[in-house]
Amino acid sequence: MFLLSSSSSQLRKIFPPFYSVFVKLNSVNSRLYSSDSAKALAAGISKVIKDGSFNLFDSYYGLNLQRNETDLVVLSLESEPNSALEYFRWAEMSGRDPSFFTIAHVLIRNGMFDVADKVFDEMVVNRGKDFHVLGSIKDRLMEVYLNHGDVCRFLMECCCKYGMVDEAMKIFVCSTQLGAVITDDTVYRMLNSLIDGARVDLIADHFDKLCRGIVPSGVSAHGFVIDALFCKGEVTKAFDFHRLVMQRGFRVDIVSCNKILRGLSVDQIEVACRMLHLVLDCGPAPNVVTFCTLINGFCKRGEMDRAFELFKVMEQKGIAPDLIAYSTVIDGYFKAGMLGMGHKLFLQALHRGLKLDVVVFSSTIDVYVKLGDLTTASDVYKRMLYQGISPNVVTYTILIKGLCQDGRIYEAFGIYGHILKRGLEPSVVTYSSLIDGLCKCGNLRSGFALYEDMIKMGCPPDVFIYGVLVDGLCKQGLMLHAMRFSVTTLGQSVQPNVVIFNSLIDGWCKLNHFDEALKVFRLIGIYGIKPDVATFTTLMRVSVVEGRFEEAVFLFFRIFKMGLEPDAVAFCIIMDACCKHMKPTIGLQLFDFMRRNQISADIAVCNVVINLLFKSYRVEDASMYFKNLLKGKMEPDIVTYNTMICGFCSLRRLDEAARIFEMLKCTPFGPNSVTLTILIHALCKNNDMDDAIRIFSIMAEKGPKPNVVTYGCLMDWFSKSVDIEGCFKLFEDMQEKGISPSIISYSIIIDGLCKRGRVDEATNIFHRAMDAKLFPDVVAYTILIRGCCKVGRLVEAALLYEHMLKNGVKPDDLLQRALSEYNPPKWLMRKGLWLQNKLMPD
Repeated sequence: MFLLSSSSSQLRKIFPPFYSVFVKLNSVNSRLYSSDSAKALAAGISKVIKDGSFNLFDSYYGLNLQRNETDLVVLSLESEPNSALEYFRWAEMSGRDPSFFTIAHVLIRNGMFDVADKVFDEMVVNRGKDFHVLGSIKDRLMEVYLNHGDVCRFLMECCCKYGMVDEAMKIFVCSTQLGAVITDDTVYRMLNSLIDGARVDLIADHFDKLCRGIVPSGVSAHGFVIDALFCKGEVTKAFDFHRLVMQRGFRVDIVSCNKILRGLSVDQIEVACRMLHLVLDCGPAPNVVTFCTLINGFCKRGEMDRAFELFKVMEQKGIAPDLIAYSTVIDGYFKAGMLGMGHKLFLQALHRGLKLDVVVFSSTIDVYVKLGDLTTASDVYKRMLYQGISPNVVTYTILIKGLCQDGRIYEAFGIYGHILKRGLEPSVVTYSSLIDGLCKCGNLRSGFALYEDMIKMGCPPDVFIYGVLVDGLCKQGLMLHAMRFSVTTLGQSVQPNVVIFNSLIDGWCKLNHFDEALKVFRLIGIYGIKPDVATFTTLMRVSVVEGRFEEAVFLFFRIFKMGLEPDAVAFCIIMDACCKHMKPTIGLQLFDFMRRNQISADIAVCNVVINLLFKSYRVEDASMYFKNLLKGKMEPDIVTYNTMICGFCSLRRLDEAARIFEMLKCTPFGPNSVTLTILIHALCKNNDMDDAIRIFSIMAEKGPKPNVVTYGCLMDWFSKSVDIEGCFKLFEDMQEKGISPSIISYSIIIDGLCKRGRVDEATNIFHRAMDAKLFPDVVAYTILIRGCCKVGRLVEAALLYEHMLKNGVKPDDLLQRALSEYNPPKWLMRKGLWLQNKLMPD
């Protein structure tokens, strides 16, 4: 590295022959040489340096070179970059102030970028950051060397590295004046340095040159600066820059502003609003895209009031809304559920003569189809045809989907005929809508026929269509067909999803084939599919129904182990199971866990919570929770009131139950048959039969009509009282009213008869239940088996027990205790039906 403070003795040591020439050159009076003489002089000096004959300076070249001549000497040594560097350093130490541009030009032209970078570092150390990189070159002969983009780019990047942004801008201006091409990346780096150095004013001073310097395919200087300031969070500075550029009369393209607005409208809508107000205040003149960009941002956020206000401002500014503007606002209103305003704008666009396209009409029809308003959807479709716009496959498919959802399958096939008649190709969605409609109507045969036609037409079915067909088979209980179809087709064509497996699991569960459902559950893992919350919810529901509480709890926590988040339905099922199995404390702990996980509770969950509080004998907490529901946004439903009434009745607080009942009568829905059945059941338990029969009579005369449970409550009281005939009368009355008795109804009569020793009549009623296609449960078997044992008819009891096991009914603890009370004959013991205190295997 060279030093400007080097003494003359140091110079002699470094360049001994050259120093004497340097002294003589400085001793001669300065005079200006012509370009030719300067070139001759430069050539001579170049030869001296190349040959190492520095003594020639004393005899011939003892002249005082001008600065531009010094620069020409450096440039003349372009083919010898090391010599040029040696001469440049001599000129720098001798005080001739050579231009760094010249040595940079020589080095870069020879690919010595690292050396040039090192020399620039030396210059910064010796001269400071305020030295002039280009110097004060005025000779027109230098322009041929200056017009080199690589050198200018190198110098600009070096200046930016040291924060010499003013010098970088000078180099940029000089290069653009000489026609040198500067790459966009270099300009952007310089702009970043200017922004980091808070020299936005310098950008504004040379804004026109910057705009010309960036090729049209790049980002505009205006957009680059604004975006960079926004990213730094300097919103005010960005707006000040825009205002400054406009005040100085520079032209800013509105396209640049629109791009900025598009970026801001995604997540900085308020800043975008300020930007729009700035554009309206100082320019450039906005166009329809400017407004549509921000309107679209408001629509996506659901802020339709602000979107429509901007829509009106656009009209006030004399900018006519185009198709995109109308379609954006219309779509926003529809998605926000404001159908009236959306339809009003839709009609306004048509009234103004705006030719809406098939996309707008189709999306409008789709909105009304999703809402089930097929009448309005049909009107829009007719208006579309009146406007001379031909529907496409998407339009027809939307109509088909709506008609299928409404059960109008034949009309849907009429639309399907239009598609074929016009030579259009039905899409996968078209076929899936039709197949789904057929399956929901129970017409599986036609659904599979269309599925086969679809394949023949060369339209491969997707996983949704397979799911629809599998679900249709499952809902009709054709589980073997569903399994066969899913196994033979899914693996060959498309990868099955969890929805298909959920349909299979649900189908088996509805048939009470829990083991088969578990087999399907294991298949999910074999196919590499991750079960979802709905999968576990279905299995949990079956476990609860079958009384396997521990298994339901295991499945619930398996959801967390799988990395899933249980929803309100899953929590509701497991909490309700806790309630039914008399574990209210665990249920309430689960509810607290649900709230900690910020899972919103629906009214079904709230009803279970009230039930749990009553089961925990926390009556005041239940009342307070109910009052909070009344005050909050979530309105209690009929189940909520029934749960409150049932809770008070279970604790014999009939006055409180009556108070809730009066509140229920003031609601829009009022009491139902379940409500009055709860009251009748409570009155029967309290032996207040007069009031119970009075309520029952009101139900029979005025409604709501009593159901099988209502009859069961009264029958149970008569069965347990001395009046067994009253139980028979109610049973006959129920059948006359068209209410089918349940197995519980038969069990009540069987129990009453057995307690009175009338086992033959009880056996007859038992067989009548089976003839009515009712399957006796463990309770019915237990009542009759116990009745037979009491009168000593142990053989009949043993046969009933054997019949129960063959029908897949498992004995419970109550039955085992009942059987252990009796000593069967030895031959029954050898048969292995039961032993004292221990049931034997079948």
